Amino acid sequence: MSGIGIIGQGAIARYVAQALAEGGTPVAAVLARPGREDAARAALDAEPVVTAAALAECVRLVVDCAGHAGLAEHGAALLGAGCDVVTLSLGALADPALLARLRDAADAGGGALRLASGAIGALDALAAASVGGLDHVRYTGTKPPLGWAGSPAEEVLDLAEITAPEAHFTGSARDAAIAYPKNANVAAAVALAGLGFDKTEVQLIADPAATQNIHRIEARGAFGQFDFSISGNALPDNPRSSALAAMSAVRAVQDGAHWMRF
Repeated sequence: MSGIGIIGQGAIARYVAQALAEGGTPVAAVLARPGREDAARAALDAEPVVTAAALAECVRLVVDCAGHAGLAEHGAALLGAGCDVVTLSLGALADPALLARLRDAADAGGGALRLASGAIGALDALAAASVGGLDHVRYTGTKPPLGWAGSPAEEVLDLAEITAPEAHFTGSARDAAIAYPKNANVAAAVALAGLGFDKTEVQLIADPAATQNIHRIEARGAFGQFDFSISGNALPDNPRSSALAAMSAVRAVQDGAHWMRF
């Protein structure tokens, strides 16, 4: 058994499939919903299957590009079948029940869940700093107002009318990951590299002057302190999908030495 599989057919999945093919490792199979096989084949130029068990029969490594729901629905079955899974859905791990289910499946089947870094950098420095002890980690995520469309931000702010930066969430990384499943994977990545979900502070901001998504990490501990920020572009096919997140999934496949292991 060899080859690479993908869960998902969206902009990130298409980017990953194209980049891997250009690098000489085309995707062999894609997990599709029943009735969506032809669309999946056309989107990714890969053989569609409709169950995690079928995917595990033909590939050894699976890239999860389907969001929290995809990891929750298929992750345990794939890990239990011995597949390694690269995921961008780090926020899903804020759910203790899902985390336990994935761990049990990995232990039983021998698969490994690999965490791609997503839309943020400096996680290696943060993880190293945690060895000596961290006193404070704060993640701030800033997006243009429409970047928060469809999220709980709409219940707090009139996104079409704000004229200055406004925070719509302040709390822990766990609460952010659960409340914002499509927007807080970076907060989860920071939490997993540093102080954990409950001790990592998070603030989410809508800024009408922002033209990119801005991710900032502030950390302080025995190592000293650092303040890191990155302004990220979106994928051309989907303004809500981070280009760097897609790139990090490709990097995770190409160079396993750089994976954050679950």
